[in-house]
Amino acid sequence: MDIGLNHYLVVGAVLFVCGIICMATKRNAIGILMGVELVLNGANINFVAFSRYTALGLDGQIVSLFVIVLAAAEAAVALAIALNFYNNHLTIDVDRGDELAG
Repeated sequence: MDIGLNHYLVVGAVLFVCGIICMATKRNAIGILMGVELVLNGANINFVAFSRYTALGLDGQIVSLFVIVLAAAEAAVALAIALNFYNNHLTIDVDRGDELAG
């Protein structure tokens, strides 16, 4: 059986949907960050698949590299925020985030 573009797009869509579900159902910041990473990885699979099976050339891989760099920066900043929140409140429950206002 030959693996084509549709197979990669299905895997990317499944990762994307799993990430959205993870972001919607998790109550702590680490779980939400894991969901964001799943969404970005699903998009990366689509970029690389389109660069392989279409006439885009290396464009999809270059965009995918930028998404990976953005995800690493996002994870570093979000982890710093989560650690600061934990130091102040001894929990990383997202529902207590409204105490940060004002």
